Amino acid sequence: MSDKQKNATAYWKENLRYLAILLTIWFIVSFVFGILFVDELNTIKLGGFKLGFWFAQQGSIYVFVVLIFVYIRLMNKLDKKYGLDE
Repeated sequence: MSDKQKNATAYWKENLRYLAILLTIWFIVSFVFGILFVDELNTIKLGGFKLGFWFAQQGSIYVFVVLIFVYIRLMNKLDKKYGLDE
């Protein structure tokens, strides 16, 4: 296996690890907080709204947008690390 192939394999392993972590966070926020723990979270208020309702309606969307920017930043760092940046 050449160095180029080893770098490509390492790059994609790291990329997939980032994706798995970020998608897990998104799943926890959207499904676990927004559906499974909604009753427990509804005992807490955020801006006058029940926290479970907020996660189901707004929180998961906000977290998703933040995760997009986190992914962009992580990929820029990863590209620089492997010399693939522009």
